[in-house]
Amino acid sequence: MSQACIPGYQYHATSKGKNYHKGVGAEQANYNGTSRTARSTFTSETEGEVGIGVSGELKVTGKAAVIEIEGKFGVELSVKLRTRIGNSIRVDTPSRKTTFARYGVYRLKSKGYSQYVYVNCTKGVKHNTTLYTPRRVGWAIWER
Repeated sequence: MSQACIPGYQYHATSKGKNYHKGVGAEQANYNGTSRTARSTFTSETEGEVGIGVSGELKVTGKAAVIEIEGKFGVELSVKLRTRIGNSIRVDTPSRKTTFARYGVYRLKSKGYSQYVYVNCTKGVKHNTTLYTPRRVGWAIWER
């Protein structure tokens, strides 16, 4: 007699990508038109919440997917993270350059699939998914 399985969808993480920044509020910029390096200060004026981004079909809860990804890749993630107003950062802006800043949430890109497991342990169709899962709150800074 074969062993029975608990029927339902399961999520399987298959690959871990890099972190992508999801901004909350407006992008800020400061141009330094002088011949010297200048100090730029950026302050978050908006608060918000960033959750899981899904591309494809996710047939399990976000929490179930987060647990699977954390276990598979040894990372700490959240279902959603909240940014706050008043967070500031000071950076050097080189001569004749523009420093850009945006406050928000870094999300880990990962790929995987949801698949139904039947009581007799056979498996259904794979539903491929790309997830962007909140990892940490912070600033994205770049220059041009």
